[in-house]
Amino acid sequence: MRRDWDLRARENARHYVVTHQQQWSDEEFYQSGEITMQEDILNDLANICQGRNPKEMTVLEIGCGAGRVTRAFARFFGAVHAVDISAEMVKRARNAVSDFPTARIYRNNGKDLSVVRRHWWNRFGIGAGVQVDFAFSTMVFQHIPSREIIESYVRDVHRLLRPGGLFKFQVQGAALGAIDPSGSWLGAPFTEPEARAMARRCGFEMRYQAGAGEQYYWLWYFKPETGRSR
Repeated sequence: MRRDWDLRARENARHYVVTHQQQWSDEEFYQSGEITMQEDILNDLANICQGRNPKEMTVLEIGCGAGRVTRAFARFFGAVHAVDISAEMVKRARNAVSDFPTARIYRNNGKDLSVVRRHWWNRFGIGAGVQVDFAFSTMVFQHIPSREIIESYVRDVHRLLRPGGLFKFQVQGAALGAIDPSGSWLGAPFTEPEARAMARRCGFEMRYQAGAGEQYYWLWYFKPETGRSR
C-alpha cells in the first residue's frame, strides 16, 4: 500500500486524491476541499460539533492525502491531526497546512493510529487524557482491501475519541467484483448489516448511514457517553 501510494503521489498526487480531474491548480484543489467541508461538515454541525465551538475542538483525519480537506479543517477547527500512509502525500499535506501551526500531519503504518497515540504519549505523558472531539475520513477506506485493517482503524478511533463524539467516514458499499492487480485500489465492501456489526464490535453506535450499496457509503459512528454500545 505504501509503495503504491508513494508512486501515485509522485506521478500525480492531486489526481489520485480526486480522480475526476487530471490537473489541478492550487486554487482548484484547495477549493475542492472547501466544497467537501461545505457538503460534509458545515451541513452536519449538529452531529459534529454538538454545540461546541469549532475553534475549541481537536479533530482527526484519516487518509489526508495531499492535504485537500486538512487545509479546510485547519481554517475551521482549533487543532487538526491527520495521517497518511504515503511519505510523498505527507510531504504535500504538510506544505498545504504550512500556514496553520495547529495542524499536524503524520505518516502512519497503514493499519492503525499508533503514531498519533505515540505522539501524544511523548508530548503529554501517561494520563494526559488527550482526546479527539471528531474524526473523519473520506475516499480512503474504499481503497483498503482488508476488513481487518479497516476495523483496526475504527477501534483506534474509539480509543482516541471523547465519549459522545462522532466518527464520520466512508467505506466501499458496492460489491464491484473487479480484479485489482495492485491490491491497493479497490477496498473491501460493506453491507449495512456488516457496517452495523462492525460498529457494535468496536464499541460504537451506528446512528445514521447513507449510500448503502454505492461506492461512497457514509457511516455515522457515535461513541456512547458511557460504556459500550449494544
